[in-house]
Amino acid sequence: MSDVNKTIQKWHASFRKGTDFDSWGQLVEAIDEYQILARQLQKEVQSANSADFTEEQKKTLGKIATCLEMRSASLQSKEDFKLEELKKLETIIQNILTYNKEFPFDVQPVPLRKVLAPGEEENLELEEEEEEDAAAGAGSTEAFPPRAPGTLLPRLPSEPGMTLLTLKIEKIGLKDAGQCIDPYMTISVKDLNGVDVNPVQDTPVASRKEDTYIHFSVDVEIQKHVEKLPKGAAIFFEFKHYKPKKRFTSTKCFAFMEMDEIKPGPIVIELYKKPTDFKRKKLQLLTKKQLYLHLHQTLHKDS
Repeated sequence: MSDVNKTIQKWHASFRKGTDFDSWGQLVEAIDEYQILARQLQKEVQSANSADFTEEQKKTLGKIATCLEMRSASLQSKEDFKLEELKKLETIIQNILTYNKEFPFDVQPVPLRKVLAPGEEENLELEEEEEEDAAAGAGSTEAFPPRAPGTLLPRLPSEPGMTLLTLKIEKIGLKDAGQCIDPYMTISVKDLNGVDVNPVQDTPVASRKEDTYIHFSVDVEIQKHVEKLPKGAAIFFEFKHYKPKKRFTSTKCFAFMEMDEIKPGPIVIELYKKPTDFKRKKLQLLTKKQLYLHLHQTLHKDS
């Protein structure tokens, strides 16, 4: 079997896994599977080196990724895209190399926005700073394609004697807050080695900007009971925004919260320079100004 057929087989298996979870009512698992597959398809669509698929086939894959994100958002009550509709795409993903009919839904492929790895971001820091300086002096009225909806997950079911954590991201303070395009946060929980403990979640785009603040006012449900989080783990918040000239989404700064900081009520945490240091070894404050990430913690304990 060729590599491309193996890839298609993997996508099909992932699609079936997601729709099975969905039909069984295992929504957290379904959302996770849909988002992983959507990212894999988007990666293929954005790959300049891929000769395995024609431009038309890539467009179809991009539309399937859009539908996966729409279904994922539906499960979080943000869209209305039914499981029955999504299932119509199974034969398309299975037969992508020979599919030549019209796509069944009037959707656009997921916007081609490159998300850079931390190392790549570091190499582009200088260019970004020059670009920011230029942007500060010139307003732009260009319209950008809307970012895909956030990937926030619902709260886990409660368990006797166990505690769940809801983090409300209230606002972040930045000197150039007004210039950030499509700002959002990526939230992850990492162990001491920087390995993911939970599914990574993205917030929707921030609700508003005001002076030196970007307001989110959004709840993030941590996907593990507090008692089950490994010793030394930390919750990371990466602030990301879109770079129109470069057509990629970049991390501007990050913050983190350690386990001993988990307690009910408001908390204000410091911002650090990128690249995100998940191992917390070489931390550099973003600014000396009094600008922070403002959060509010709620603990849910089922006695």
